[in-house]
Amino acid sequence: MNAVGIDVSKGKSTVAVIQPFGVVIAEPFDVLHTDSGLKELVNFIKSLSGETKVVMEYTGTYYEPTANALHNAGIFVSVVNPLMIDDYDTNRVRKVKTDRIDALKIASFALDKWMKLREYTPVETVRKTLQIMNRHCIKLNKILVMQKNSLIALLDCCFPNANTLFTSPRRESDGHEKWVDFVLKFPHVDSVAKLSLSAFKTKYQSWCKKDHYNYSESKAEQIHAYARTLVSTLPMTDAVKKMVSDSAKLLNSTLEALGTLHSEMDSLASQLPEYETVMNLFAVGKVTCSQLIAEIGDVTKLKSGKSLVALAGIDPPPNQSGKEDKKSRSISKRGSPALRKTLFLIMTVYLQRQPADEPVYQFLDKKRTEGKPYKVYMIAAARKFLRIYYARVKEVMPVQ
Repeated sequence: MNAVGIDVSKGKSTVAVIQPFGVVIAEPFDVLHTDSGLKELVNFIKSLSGETKVVMEYTGTYYEPTANALHNAGIFVSVVNPLMIDDYDTNRVRKVKTDRIDALKIASFALDKWMKLREYTPVETVRKTLQIMNRHCIKLNKILVMQKNSLIALLDCCFPNANTLFTSPRRESDGHEKWVDFVLKFPHVDSVAKLSLSAFKTKYQSWCKKDHYNYSESKAEQIHAYARTLVSTLPMTDAVKKMVSDSAKLLNSTLEALGTLHSEMDSLASQLPEYETVMNLFAVGKVTCSQLIAEIGDVTKLKSGKSLVALAGIDPPPNQSGKEDKKSRSISKRGSPALRKTLFLIMTVYLQRQPADEPVYQFLDKKRTEGKPYKVYMIAAARKFLRIYYARVKEVMPVQ
């Protein structure tokens, strides 16, 4: 039995090999994540006599080149959650952490859990790409919120509440929001209020036609009347107009990038066998469908619906000691925060639409009428949704 522990970092890995009773076959050594470096590692592991298993931690995407190279070479590889390694073999007072010690610790873990190790299988290219795109989408959304708040703060000084003039959703063709395009054309309250009503109507109608928005005469009258009631703290100078214009253009570029990304994600997700099934679930649209598939992945790799709930980190772990058995427990949060956010959006749609014949909403409403707090019934409904997701998607997935 050869237990190979690999401590992965960016650009290189530290490898150690031990046998039962702590016999060190190979002192920790470094391997570069290059083609030649990984080939040397494969040849070294294959040269070991006896059964060999390799264990490494999930470390972002850094582990994938090594794990894929070893898997493709027919070597048993297991990739485990870092928390499992961190909680293992902590029988020391002084905390010591180096790549060499970590590699030996992972190898010891491999020996101890030899029979329970699960073999690593690479994620399909489409699913991997979809997941990376979703993570990029999350980052863009954070940038979008900052840019939107920055523009609104600027408008509070020159065109207060301009962001509330329209309630139109984002346009599917380019991702633009109407109020952002509006302040590009009318960056200051005086650019509306100092025009006569007829002049503003003409200018507003021309803008609607050019930017492909529906024109409403009553809306133009409403905006003009509202603008004449406002007071700005910044004058309508070229500098102010440029600040608003630049902020709006920057925000639009992020909206366009998000719109393109959502379209690409939907196109990728539609290639997967569960796409139509997920799209048919209540409260799931094109964006949330691709997000769910990206974060959940292949459900055939999960044992049950409970495993999917645990993957989302919304399972309450048991907490019992002696005669004390806590009934009120917090969720673990040891799962995908991106998946939890998507589930929250879906549960919000259930609350808004209140579909009386939907089992998820019926369960949610039951918990709510029992007097459960908001977070409790939302999380309970999310668990119900995931169990239904697992059951329906499992039916359409090809047998492995």
